[in-house]
Amino acid sequence: MRLVKQLVVVAVVALAGSAGVQAVGWNVPLTLVLGLATAVLSLVAYAWVVRRTERRDPVEVARAGAPAALGRGVLIGLAMFGAVIANIAFLGGYEVRGWGSVAGAVAIFGFMAAAAVTEEVMFRGILFRIAEERLGTWISLVLTGLLFGFVHILNPAATLWSSLAIAVEAGFMLAAAFVATRNLWVPIGVHFAWNFAQGGIFSTSVSGTDAPQGLLDAVTSGPALVSGGEFGPEASAYSVLAGVVVTAAFLWLAKRRGTLVPRGGRRAPAATLGA
Repeated sequence: MRLVKQLVVVAVVALAGSAGVQAVGWNVPLTLVLGLATAVLSLVAYAWVVRRTERRDPVEVARAGAPAALGRGVLIGLAMFGAVIANIAFLGGYEVRGWGSVAGAVAIFGFMAAAAVTEEVMFRGILFRIAEERLGTWISLVLTGLLFGFVHILNPAATLWSSLAIAVEAGFMLAAAFVATRNLWVPIGVHFAWNFAQGGIFSTSVSGTDAPQGLLDAVTSGPALVSGGEFGPEASAYSVLAGVVVTAAFLWLAKRRGTLVPRGGRRAPAATLGA
């Protein structure tokens, strides 16, 4: 029941915020403000409902050490997507034609902040964390990762391949980031930076969703397996490869730290706020 209660509380905040962002139609200041407000309120709602349903402090969203952990996550996300887009460009699948729009990048910043926080709270903070207590790390990582990927099959231009790609490069990888650090700040940072780099910096489609032009005026072309096609770079084989590498690194770190949970085993360890 606590899983349902937590999901309902956070989903209400997330849906209300999403509706507000959609209603303003990419108005720059309103999208930025509403997006950031949705992100903050989602975290507040999560902390409140965890205290009420689990009778504990939600250490996974503790403010102490959060800026550093969030920053590490952002750096990892930017590095990941930077490597992906560099490889796509090397094969001629991405071309920069000039400067784009600062205003568009600002609006995307707000939108992606809301998306990253709400999705991480629901999928890693609630679904994965609670499932892991009964099923262990490995089964929970696979199940929630696949669910995360296939939720995106409703997006424009989505295919079976794009959903599987997101399951691997995001669903598995972000759960692994949570396991290694036992906090939500690192996966939030990775998720936000990955999405913002796609749309806000390199002006590519994000999970098939069109957005205002970002900082660069650029186009993608060529085979979908390289560029990701209409769905965007998340459907590129390079994104999947990057996700596999980073997932393996996080799981290796989790094993070293002893934060992997066996099936039917103990409750997960407390937050470490490390990356």
